[in-house]
Amino acid sequence: MQDDILPSWNDGAARRALVEYVTAVTEAGPEFVPVEDRVATFDNDGTLWCEKPTAIQAYFIAGRLAEMAEAEPSLRRRQPWQSAYEQNYSWLNDVQTAHYAGDDTNVGKLLSGLLAAFDGVSIDDFESRAETFLRDEKHPALGREYVKCAYAPMVELLGYLEAHGFSNYIVSGGGRDFMRPISQDVYGVPRERVIGSTAALTYTSDARGGTITHVARPDYLNDGPEKPVRIWSRVGRRPLLAGGNANGDIPMLQFATHDDKRSLRLLVLHDDAEREFDYTMGAEAALKRAAADGWLVVSIKDDWATVF
Repeated sequence: MQDDILPSWNDGAARRALVEYVTAVTEAGPEFVPVEDRVATFDNDGTLWCEKPTAIQAYFIAGRLAEMAEAEPSLRRRQPWQSAYEQNYSWLNDVQTAHYAGDDTNVGKLLSGLLAAFDGVSIDDFESRAETFLRDEKHPALGREYVKCAYAPMVELLGYLEAHGFSNYIVSGGGRDFMRPISQDVYGVPRERVIGSTAALTYTSDARGGTITHVARPDYLNDGPEKPVRIWSRVGRRPLLAGGNANGDIPMLQFATHDDKRSLRLLVLHDDAEREFDYTMGAEAALKRAAADGWLVVSIKDDWATVF
């Protein structure tokens, strides 16, 4: 196998499986798939970049909630403002963990805060804030800028797929407009191929050509069964290859099923406490499904020569 193919991957079963699959579906032979059907979809948090100890977007939103609590003291006694103001993110983490375990008791409180955080903020202002945060601020545990928290092996995989005629899409439970400013630079994925959650938006005509602003009302949460729906709505095709890392990605990986084409489902396993984090909470069902259905499980510890 050529050393310049996926160089951040160890020469093991996972790397060989990926190269064999891409070769089979892109070169002349019985499993060849036309370029127009080569669609690859990837979750973002925990699949393309780090999601622990708290999702990257959660830090961004927490900063805004803390600003609001600084200006309005009564918010300091309410969640999620209290957690953000005290910079104690355990409550936010617990809500996320419980959600992946099927318990949405506090999701309503969290959602109300998330929607209020940027109510009335224009899409241009939001994007400027997001890009500045991602490029300038550092991850508290890893000590590197957030844009440098992408996994090198996965960025290489995206490039390898693109070089072989695949159209890559990011399909995340995270905010669509939060990821768009850096998707091309970090992943080589154009902004129009980013599918994520969003609040409702409204348009107002003005002398500047019109302004779109956020409204404190949910549009959709792009997680679980919503992922296949959004993929179909945006792409109009089932993925040929899909990658995730958590229970919320199961429907998307299942959706990468074809009667007449060979597909590949990839699940990132976080098992490297020394170079990243070691956890399976929120991925238990996905790991069981991977074992039952023969999905490709990628061990960060064993399959990646480097992480970032």
